[in-house]
Amino acid sequence: MGREPDESTHITMRIGILTSGGDCPGLNAVIRGAVLNGIKSHHHEFVGFLDGWRGVVEGDVVDLPRERVRGISKQGGTILGTSRTNPFDGENGGPERIQQTLDRLGIDAVIAIGGEGTLAGAKRLTDAGLNIVGVPKTIDNDLDATDYTFGFDTAVAIATEAIDRLRTTGESHHRCMVAEVMGRHVGWIALHCGMAAGAHAILIPEQHTTMEQINAWVLEARDRGRAPLVVVAEGFVPEGSEEAYSDRGHDSVGRPRLGGIGDQLAYRIEADTGIETRATVLGHIQRGGVPSAFDRVLATRLGMASVDAVEEKAWGNMVALRGTNIHRVPFQAALNNLKRVPQQRYDEASLLFG
Repeated sequence: MGREPDESTHITMRIGILTSGGDCPGLNAVIRGAVLNGIKSHHHEFVGFLDGWRGVVEGDVVDLPRERVRGISKQGGTILGTSRTNPFDGENGGPERIQQTLDRLGIDAVIAIGGEGTLAGAKRLTDAGLNIVGVPKTIDNDLDATDYTFGFDTAVAIATEAIDRLRTTGESHHRCMVAEVMGRHVGWIALHCGMAAGAHAILIPEQHTTMEQINAWVLEARDRGRAPLVVVAEGFVPEGSEEAYSDRGHDSVGRPRLGGIGDQLAYRIEADTGIETRATVLGHIQRGGVPSAFDRVLATRLGMASVDAVEEKAWGNMVALRGTNIHRVPFQAALNNLKRVPQQRYDEASLLFG
């Protein structure tokens, strides 16, 4: 499937870009990097699919000339919009109908920017013959195929600043402060912002920590004259439970809406230790705002590399950071293989607890 450019002469390709799944600081920098490299290095043309796979299925696109991406790398969110549409749902979904839409629009290849769900859909479509390359996106930094994902550094910086502010309130009132941060399946954000902010306890999904141990860390900090600070990932499984705390129903793709474990822990800590305890849920504030310099640079490099992958017809691959270099890895490398916090990293951090 898909139109093949004439190999005898270089013919400009028309490339479609989509952003899918949750929003993330750095998405616009990826778009800008792809468009600028594609135009300047290869004379390609670009369109953007609106609202992720919905735009692909419905053929809803906007032109992306160089002027459209001017200055967007510092903007948060995505100028193309996003959704959790499944490209295989609906009468216009599936590889054959999508290919017909791409042909009608004169689109030769697609750059899909998204997380595991987006890349899983891209793999199925590529296996069916469509021309797709990917850019990994997850604010939780939980894709094993890449060392870091853009948005993670920004989320850690936002969380760290917020926790620093909580700490001054805790110290003024001699309270224990609990900060709940993002992290559905893994605790990378909690680990990094907790270490950066000097937390007295960091609770993550990968570790089963008893209330007895949590209380011991809190009391140890209090006995040293400190206002205890606890950082907890939203996906942390509390003692006596088999799954993360959720009382808010499910999202559009059937996943439990997490959040509230911070309040649960604050209640338990105050009841067990007698220390006045308050909880703050940072929530979506970690996704918003401008990306950090690190994320802008990483996202730009990934966007540029994705166009090079298209130019070389590396369909079914995504670009990834390994060390300080950008490599290509198959979509499959990003699927069903979460990058969890290793025991060694948690043991290292836990030396600072209490």
